[in-house]
Amino acid sequence: MGRLDGRVAAVTGASGTLGGAIARACAAEGASVVVHYSRSADAAATLVEAIRSAGGRAEAVQADLSEPDQAVRLVEGAQRAFGGIHILVNNAGTTRDTLVLRMKEEDWQAVINTNLSGAFFCTKAVLREFLRQRAGRIINITSVVGQIGTVGQANYAAAKAGLIGLTRAVAREVASRGITVNAVAPGFIEAGMTVQLPPDVVKRYAEQVPLGRAGKPEDVAAAVVFLASDDAAYITGQVLNVDGGLVMR
Repeated sequence: MGRLDGRVAAVTGASGTLGGAIARACAAEGASVVVHYSRSADAAATLVEAIRSAGGRAEAVQADLSEPDQAVRLVEGAQRAFGGIHILVNNAGTTRDTLVLRMKEEDWQAVINTNLSGAFFCTKAVLREFLRQRAGRIINITSVVGQIGTVGQANYAAAKAGLIGLTRAVAREVASRGITVNAVAPGFIEAGMTVQLPPDVVKRYAEQVPLGRAGKPEDVAAAVVFLASDDAAYITGQVLNVDGGLVMR
């Protein structure tokens, strides 16, 4: 038996490398998975097919999560496809890197809208169902960047730091109803823009990690599955760093 048998998990931004790993891990543990995507329909369809081929259940749902009504549509899509929802993984994100003095207002707003506001909208959309069933898991994918900052990523750092605050505030609001809210903070992971970096740059970054290597998307996915499972029933309002020791607090 899988740790997530009988549950429905919605993973936002699942068409990306990290989101895909999370979706596959949830499916491997028995969850029916809603594969959210914004524009990458082909990648989402490929992921759904891969999960189904492995014996899992998955459906793709398109939504622009910077719009509140679209977040509601995501939750409704989960209910329509699988009859309910038990786990929400707020993973969708984007970057528009540049120094603050060069950062345009639209670059700031686009990152805040997707990375922070989108998570808020999805959380709000799913809470009514979670409160009704007096159970639910919300896992927000933040970043070590939200804890230490990075040059050229003021918008991204602000959004990811905001996710940590959102995690703790919502955790306090809903704990009495049996709902847990936690965050996972990846460090230097082989996903997204990282895979496009030159080998020498990857080597330089990896040398700063105490464990001496970049992490894999599956490392993050394993942490998400743990927090979504009954093994983490007494954990809420926490940030689990999956960073090889990069940020020791």
